[in-house]
Amino acid sequence: MCLGEHDVINDGGKMYRERYLKNVQGKGSGWYSFNKNGVHFIGLVNVLDLQAGGLGQLGDDQLEWLEDDVKGLGADTPIVVFAHIPLWSVYPKWGWGTSDSERALGYLKRFGSVTVLNGHIHQVLQKVEGNVTFHTAMSTAFPQAAPGDAPSPGPLTVPAEKLRSMLGLTSVQYKQGKTALAVVDSTLS
Repeated sequence: MCLGEHDVINDGGKMYRERYLKNVQGKGSGWYSFNKNGVHFIGLVNVLDLQAGGLGQLGDDQLEWLEDDVKGLGADTPIVVFAHIPLWSVYPKWGWGTSDSERALGYLKRFGSVTVLNGHIHQVLQKVEGNVTFHTAMSTAFPQAAPGDAPSPGPLTVPAEKLRSMLGLTSVQYKQGKTALAVVDSTLS
């Protein structure tokens, strides 16, 4: 769970953090990490200081925290990262990327299994780069056009009978001893 740009519009994410992150040892503006069943989970915030064109940004404080957070972990620790805006350059012209993600990913490259989960673009896209698997998810609210298929990002109008097939959920499963997480997307239809 991580802050999206609509969660920070009026109060910089204060109400979101109070409601959803009150039991999490969060840092700074809401970034956090925890361990569960041998997996290290990291929630990043890249929506508070949007760059030109809407690109996400993590910022120096969060990046320094991330470096320190993973420093003591063994390279065989599976890592799952959540961030709202993709940490890879999907389509920077629409703000579908994070300007300083290379630095964050540099701290994670030594791990054997890193899964980066993002929303924001409301569609399933995947990319594998070394030991890092990137996965964006469908929306439960509205579909968006594929990168560059419209003048700008925003709600895509579709026939009512097609809508549920373009909205969906993503589940992630970890099997001990496997090198990659199982990421399964399912539509609402």
